[in-house]
Amino acid sequence: MKNTRNDLLAIFQAGLDAVAGEAVVKKALAMGKYRNYSHFIAIGKAAEAMLSGVPDDQISSALLISKHGHISDEFYQNDEIICIESDHPVPKSASINAGNTLINFLENISEKEPILFLISGGTSALVEVLEDGWDLAQLQELTDYLLADTYSIDEINAVRRRLSKIKGGGLWDHIGDSLISCLMISDVPDDDPVVIGSGLLFPAKEDSLPDLPKEWAEKLGEPKQVVVPDNFSWKIIASLGHAKEAAKIKAQILGYQVTVMPEFLESEAEIVAKDCVATLQKNKNRLHIWGGETMVKLPENAGKGGRNQHLALAAAIAMQDCKNTYLLSAGTDGSDGMTTATGAMVDSLTIKHGAKLSMNAENYLENADSNSFFKITDDLLITGVTGTNVMDLVIGISYR
Repeated sequence: MKNTRNDLLAIFQAGLDAVAGEAVVKKALAMGKYRNYSHFIAIGKAAEAMLSGVPDDQISSALLISKHGHISDEFYQNDEIICIESDHPVPKSASINAGNTLINFLENISEKEPILFLISGGTSALVEVLEDGWDLAQLQELTDYLLADTYSIDEINAVRRRLSKIKGGGLWDHIGDSLISCLMISDVPDDDPVVIGSGLLFPAKEDSLPDLPKEWAEKLGEPKQVVVPDNFSWKIIASLGHAKEAAKIKAQILGYQVTVMPEFLESEAEIVAKDCVATLQKNKNRLHIWGGETMVKLPENAGKGGRNQHLALAAAIAMQDCKNTYLLSAGTDGSDGMTTATGAMVDSLTIKHGAKLSMNAENYLENADSNSFFKITDDLLITGVTGTNVMDLVIGISYR
């Protein structure tokens, strides 16, 4: 039998490589369309990698905003680049500082000089300028509520646009007559630019709010009225679809029969895990690749984990009576929840292994403490910063 665990890791890595920020920006710039751009604004978890794809001699000024720990010393030492490390997934004071810095940077660029935005996932939390009547404490409280109560990314971003002066296209108020283009790494379903980063440059066509507690619903204002210039251009240069296709090709090179699942994984992680394991049992000897972004409804006093680790633990429980079944679930950005892991890889023996170490997997799952379980079983995936962010990959196979 193949060394399945090593193969799953190689397949996952191939998916990451296909959407790496530096590589996809280099490829986009090689087309020549952006040769006259010398001002750059890179925001998101993949901001440093994306800006790395720009030749040094093309940069006259740049603003780089990313998550704490995602900017290297090399960029801080470059006098042409302003570096801001900010907060994610819950915005904090650094997010407000980053938002104000973004506006100042834009307003200091001479009229009509072209600016190229490089946007990736995480932008929504990393930069913020609040509408009048909102303060940081209220923003944090609402964000915590939305993240913990299984709201979809579309619903969360609809809320973010209402309380922000710069999201939902609001940033155009600070741009002036500069020619603007935008290259994006998509971390949202259907690669909708309105949703990526809550649409700094993209007003929503329809912007209805999800059901919210009355105290929040009454405080949120009306949608913005934004006019976008006709010469504004944008392009998605990396997405979940690209990562899945690259993973498929790598799996085929390794000799697997492969099915790329078309559906987007977005419901509760435990439900998704059971469905994935059931699919593997019905289709033996065939590797399956899924993508998406599941949800975890956290209990009070939740432990450490993330949606991918939670999904993997639920899958391990579901497959414990199956033979020769393997599953990897991991985020493409290198992080999963408030942990250093990006996910986990499990098989039919994972739960038995934990039991031998006096660990009850069901208890860990109930307490949303998957990271603690996998630390002991040594099943965590830790990649560090990946330089991309196209949501999550789930890869699995079951042999006869």
